[in-house]
Amino acid sequence: MMGRHHARILQSLPGVEFAGAVDPLGDRNRAVRDAALVFDSLDALLASGPLDMAVVALPTEEHLPVALQLAEAGVHLLIEKPLAASVEEGERIVAACERAGVRAAVGHVERFNPALIALRERVLAGQLGDVFLVATERIGPFPERVRDVGVVKDLATHDLDIVTWVADAPIATVAAQTAHRTGRPHEDLVLVTGRLASDVPFNSIVDWLTPTKTRRTRVLGDRGMLVAETVTADLTFYENGQVTSSWPSSQALRGVSEGDATRYALARAEPLRTELEAFRDLVEGSDAAPVVTLAQGLAALRSAEAVLASAEGGETVRLAP
Repeated sequence: MMGRHHARILQSLPGVEFAGAVDPLGDRNRAVRDAALVFDSLDALLASGPLDMAVVALPTEEHLPVALQLAEAGVHLLIEKPLAASVEEGERIVAACERAGVRAAVGHVERFNPALIALRERVLAGQLGDVFLVATERIGPFPERVRDVGVVKDLATHDLDIVTWVADAPIATVAAQTAHRTGRPHEDLVLVTGRLASDVPFNSIVDWLTPTKTRRTRVLGDRGMLVAETVTADLTFYENGQVTSSWPSSQALRGVSEGDATRYALARAEPLRTELEAFRDLVEGSDAAPVVTLAQGLAALRSAEAVLASAEGGETVRLAP
């Protein structure tokens, strides 16, 4: 599903020579222009010539063996999120990349969405004043591509990463509820409430049960609210209105009212292309390339496992600093 989009972009990305794609079932979507560059195994690709970098876009349970083989071969890696099927496997990938001295990143593509980039810049610049809440909603129908993980590791890892990124603070605690409604062994709905280390609360709703697709992130502060609709890459600012009162100031309650709404004009670039450009720059030696690091990808995976533990145990889980 994702591999064909990576292949489409990499074949025309400046500074990149496309070396090939691997799929034991062949190029079913005709994503590769030259059929000779479609290989049925990773060994065949590695034997075809030198390889500088690779994108691992596989079922999550297959990330570990492929990442280990590529790292041992000295290939720089972009690994689609989640980093691995478990924290333990993610730690093994991190250690292998460090041993081999290869550069690596995790494909949290939402960080490259123009609406979320602009939202984060405005939040960190102080447009909202004190931040009261970060909330995300990621709902829609079940995708047939998913076989090996539930909605927490497949989708909620986006949100667990986003809330820490836009507020510039790690997750401190999570409390969660899950549901199993489609007969699969994994959860298909999760409700997460938590608090960041900065003492800002957050909330995330994620499911595969809703018949319409919504991808929304909102940040509420004492000057108003920013809302990013990431499907359309729209960002809107809802400003607090001026509250008037005839009461003496000592008796008036502080509150908000509806004010002006501004939808910002944003330059729209395909997030996946922007992500691949950043990874290319990292491989070329740019330490400033805005990739999602292995440590950040591992943190999202730790948060996901804390969410599952909270839902299973019915208790709030505190994450280690």
